[in-house]
Amino acid sequence: MNADEGLVALGFTEVEARVYCELLKGAPATGYRLAQALGKAPPSIYQALASLEHKGAVLVEEGEPRSFRPVPPDEVLAALQRGFETRRSEAASALRKLHAPAQDDRIYHLKSTAQVMERARAMIASATEQVLFDLFPPPFTALVPALTEASARDVAIAGLVYDETPKVAFDCVLSSNAEFVRERWPGAQLTLVVDAREFLVALLTPDGAGVKQAIWSDSGYLSCLQHSGLSAEVRLSAPQATRARLSRAFSLVGSSPPGLRQLVSQPSTPKRGNTP
Repeated sequence: MNADEGLVALGFTEVEARVYCELLKGAPATGYRLAQALGKAPPSIYQALASLEHKGAVLVEEGEPRSFRPVPPDEVLAALQRGFETRRSEAASALRKLHAPAQDDRIYHLKSTAQVMERARAMIASATEQVLFDLFPPPFTALVPALTEASARDVAIAGLVYDETPKVAFDCVLSSNAEFVRERWPGAQLTLVVDAREFLVALLTPDGAGVKQAIWSDSGYLSCLQHSGLSAEVRLSAPQATRARLSRAFSLVGSSPPGLRQLVSQPSTPKRGNTP
């Protein structure tokens, strides 16, 4: 990507990008000289200069004729980032007013690594009590910051890892079959269960850059099953000295996470038939 293309990707028009880059090469410059240098009609150049001035990307020296100087790139990029963050915040606020999430118990397929990782981070950020995971090295590395932040909020976190990990603020249990699984499993595994109310299971490519298959669901029943199975695997691989603590903290029935509480509090579906 060259400089012109980079600016276009950030919202500049093609003419604006070429004018700004030309000013970086030699300034100050008049609109007429820029038109000659770029082989463009003067009206389009002056229109681009007016837009660049509005964006804070050029300085204008009043005179006859007027001349233009570029604002340093670092300042321009910083202003673009601030503008983006402001618009992002406003858009997020408006979108939240429209979005009323409701549990639907369906299973959804995720197709890209970005989608998988953003869903994983959002799940961890929404955790209130417990997070269980089964993570190969690439997804583990990517999710450590989110898990650390959740741990700082007193969310109980534990999971299986498949390589020696740096010291973190939550329980990482090295799988008892780590080397065998890494060699035989057809990709990088990512399993995440949050509060026993939603789960994400993904098989990534070995380098973690692609998705072979991934599903997410907020089914309370399926999430409780995933929680129960994963917590049992974690405890079985854990050192004997920590199993009792992990059992108290993460066993489905013993710890009664939010998903289980919600599941058992739901009224049963009435049977069809004659009403007595």
